[in-house]
Amino acid sequence: MVRERRISPTELVDAHFRQIAKHNPQINAFVVLLEEEARSAARMAEAAIMGGEALGPLHGVPVSVKDSFDMAGLPTLCGSKFRLDHRAAEDATAVARLRAAGAIVLGKTNCPEFLSNYESDNYITGRTNNPWNPQRTSGGSSGGESAAISAFFSAGGIGSDGGGSVRIPAHFCGIAGLKPTPGRVSAAGHYPLIGHPGGLLGVAGPMARTANDVRLLFSVLAGYDSQDPFSAPVPLRGPSIDNMRVGLMEQFYDVPVEPGTRDVVRKAALLLEKIGFKVDPFKPQGIERAPNIWWFFFGQLPARLTKQLFEGREQDAHWTGTEFLAASLGQPEPSANDVLVNLAARDRMRAAVLREMETVPLILSPVCGVPAFRHRERKWKTDSRPIGLFEAMMPVTPWNLLGMPAVTIPFGMSADGLPIGVQLIGRPYEEERILQVAARLEEARGAFPGPPGFRG
Repeated sequence: MVRERRISPTELVDAHFRQIAKHNPQINAFVVLLEEEARSAARMAEAAIMGGEALGPLHGVPVSVKDSFDMAGLPTLCGSKFRLDHRAAEDATAVARLRAAGAIVLGKTNCPEFLSNYESDNYITGRTNNPWNPQRTSGGSSGGESAAISAFFSAGGIGSDGGGSVRIPAHFCGIAGLKPTPGRVSAAGHYPLIGHPGGLLGVAGPMARTANDVRLLFSVLAGYDSQDPFSAPVPLRGPSIDNMRVGLMEQFYDVPVEPGTRDVVRKAALLLEKIGFKVDPFKPQGIERAPNIWWFFFGQLPARLTKQLFEGREQDAHWTGTEFLAASLGQPEPSANDVLVNLAARDRMRAAVLREMETVPLILSPVCGVPAFRHRERKWKTDSRPIGLFEAMMPVTPWNLLGMPAVTIPFGMSADGLPIGVQLIGRPYEEERILQVAARLEEARGAFPGPPGFRG
């Protein structure tokens, strides 16, 4: 519409700020809004159009940025009072690439303290609510970003994912989100730093309302960056997906999921078959302990450093930053031998599952064992036994540990009116393939509704 001059960047930005003014008080998705800067950028975008300049692929498109990415002159609070004095000297690479493509940043979005929770709440901004039901969480750690996109506050943006933090909020809020292979999208300028060992798990990834929009964002964000130690010079590709085999993984081994979630995944499998894919049951061999080893690197290994950071200022530490800390500190302090043993186990698991994926290059699975849950809810019923938070997240955490790309798209609804997503997992550096399949599945599914009362 911008390219065809059916709508101007200024009109787009104004429309989004009106939506934010109307609904954000209920949702609380933003840490900071950049109204003056965004409107100035919109005027410059209009001048470029009128001047016949070459337009970037996101020219005039309003986006948002998770408050774990640096933006020059602004603090990267990451949900913590411990960061109040921070000011970024320059844009994170992902932000710079969005801007270079013509996108207009409307603001920075909320997250839990230090990205350490599946709920987005902190002492600075407060709690972000789910647009589908404010009594439910929007997820974490990219919960503000997912809520903003779901509520039509922005067209898309950038999040990060170290244990489901793009895919879980996308699933909870009924949008799409990609966890790329480490290094495919630069995480330079992200806090906490995504270097070793955190970069084995954590990545930067695009989020939007559709898989096609995520594909567009990915095409802008992907590319080598010398400032990201995991960055790999992998060119954008367009691989064939014809007659591709898909493995159906309804749950993680014997850990049950809520029945409605399982039903949605089965419906997605049937639709994939209908549109030409061969879908067979898939049970990977040898990765049963992947969630436990993920927890070793995500929770247990950094716990003592986090404790040192909080010492003497415990009253400033928010529950989203400390909820899992007690569990971590209750485990033995990791030794160098523990680190080496778990790295070796991780590599064996990765090799094992990739061998199986030589003939089954795509896996379909749930995103999470449950839809968006009530704030601070931690136990859920299934049709066989109750599950807790760690078990509910087992469909997502192994792929962080194993460094494999995965995309979430919304696919169905729960009995109480909450979106349920599905997850497509691919081989390393094959983001284009899983995004193509996601887009084709999305097209066959038909338009997915936004949360009631927000489209306007």
